[in-house]
Amino acid sequence: MNDSRPKGTYDLEALEELISSLKEVSLQGAAIIVEGRRDEQALRALGLKGPVIMASRRSALHLAEDAARSFAQIVLLTDWDEKGDEMAKTIELHLRSAGSRPDLEIRSRLKKLVKKEIKDVESLSFYVDRMREQCGP
Repeated sequence: MNDSRPKGTYDLEALEELISSLKEVSLQGAAIIVEGRRDEQALRALGLKGPVIMASRRSALHLAEDAARSFAQIVLLTDWDEKGDEMAKTIELHLRSAGSRPDLEIRSRLKKLVKKEIKDVESLSFYVDRMREQCGP
């Protein structure tokens, strides 16, 4: 079987699915935890409408306690560089001790999908746009 689609098309489909999942949980009221303002702006540019919490604003402990109290569902979406990995681990620990079960699956799948190309959330919307242009409609 010969598939004539460009190589990146599968990556784009997987990426679009992940972004759809993220938008879906966000619409259901899940809080998305990112590192900073540019990460939030990138998610908004991708169409995310729900609550986004910036981790850079306060300590991981206070952030986790407030988030666990305020949201039934929390998605951790820190960058997939060393600092982001460390931040995700720390926040996850605090969230779990506050009785929350954060979603790390989306971050993990995103990391696998784009880590050769980009290393942070803030580059995501530009990357998706570029993939869409390369792969066509």
